[in-house]
Amino acid sequence: MRIGVVQHEIVWESPEANFTAVQPMIDRAAEAGAELIALTETFSWGFTMNTTVAREPADGPSTAFLQAEAARTGTWIVGSIPVLPEGADRPHNRMTFAGPGGELETYNKAHPFVSAGETEHYEAGTELRTLTIGDLRISPFVCFDVRFADDFWNLANDTDCYLVIANFPASRREHWNTLLRARAIENQAWVVAANRVGSDPNAAYAGDSQVIDPFGDIVADAGDTPGVIVHDVTPQRVAEVRANYPFLAER
Repeated sequence: MRIGVVQHEIVWESPEANFTAVQPMIDRAAEAGAELIALTETFSWGFTMNTTVAREPADGPSTAFLQAEAARTGTWIVGSIPVLPEGADRPHNRMTFAGPGGELETYNKAHPFVSAGETEHYEAGTELRTLTIGDLRISPFVCFDVRFADDFWNLANDTDCYLVIANFPASRREHWNTLLRARAIENQAWVVAANRVGSDPNAAYAGDSQVIDPFGDIVADAGDTPGVIVHDVTPQRVAEVRANYPFLAER
């Protein structure tokens, strides 16, 4: 599967402005042959704790945008959205996969970021997931989740690719880069990561969106400016690395 990563800035709490901004970048990824295109965490709102405003129903405008873009481009489109389930008090930070045929899959961020107050404003997810899209088994994670190695370990045997979307700050840039490579190396799986650039009222962001192969080599890197990267991600490469270095069996 060819995966595209859109490394973009986010206009604070302005979904329509963000829809307009990312659409041409989605087009670039689709034109490069991407079958799945990853946007960032809270791609339409920014990482805001103002959840009295930044909350949408499951079929709200951000989900509708992802679905419309998936249908328009014939690809899967992924991003996270503050989704308030019916009858709930707090939204989930919900990673949403919209497919070209109307498919919709979701993962709720399991580890809200305590230091930013996310635990006070968002409900934690309770279920890790692995989705099969095409011939690729994809396990989704959101930002702070990347620090919890045991969650990645527990999914490794049934995973080809970890897809991590984030608003990870520049002040911990080396943590981001190190943790992503560690997750790829220790689980012998692809890691595809989409992080934002620019700044918001709380932090600056350095990007470093990347694709890391199952041996831990960075094979695509978006640097620290807005842009699009595209790379082929295959289960065959996972099988090759795991056969040559059968480390998972030693756990």
